[in-house]
This record gives sequence, structure tokens and C-alpha cells, in this order.
Amino acid sequence: MPDEGYFVDWDGNLRRTDDPGGGYYCDVDRPARYVAIMTKSGALAHEATFYKTTDDVAKAGIKASLVPGSHPWGRKADGF
Repeated sequence: MPDEGYFVDWDGNLRRTDDPGGGYYCDVDRPARYVAIMTKSGALAHEATFYKTTDDVAKAGIKASLVPGSHPWGRKADGF
């Protein structure tokens, strides 16, 4: 899959670009290392840096847990 990779969400979790969860989808610009996390209606919900592998995330000094798409975005206290 050409857009397969990783990004960090707004809670500091590591997510896969091919399964971001929350009803979102990712628009990936690999050369720019940019991920736009979009709603189903096309609104921008979050922006992040694209990482090809989990090793690339670690090399960037980021310590984040990989979560599945089923993991909720945000916290209940934030209304999510």
C-alpha cells in the first residue's frame, strides 16, 4: 500500500496511516512527509508528520505507543 506508514495523533499515540480510526482517513504527501487526517466530509481534523516505519519514529526521538484504529481519539473529558 503506497500510503502505509505512521503518524502521531493529538494525544501522543502512534497510529497507522492506513487505519487511523475515529472515522478519519489520511491524505499522505510522502515527499513532504505530511499527513492530513480528514473527516468523511473532507474537513481537516489533524496534521502530522509522516513516518515510513516505527524505526523512523524512534530515530526522531518520539516515544509513542502504537494503537489500533479502534482506539478512540481524545478523552471522554474532552467530549470524545
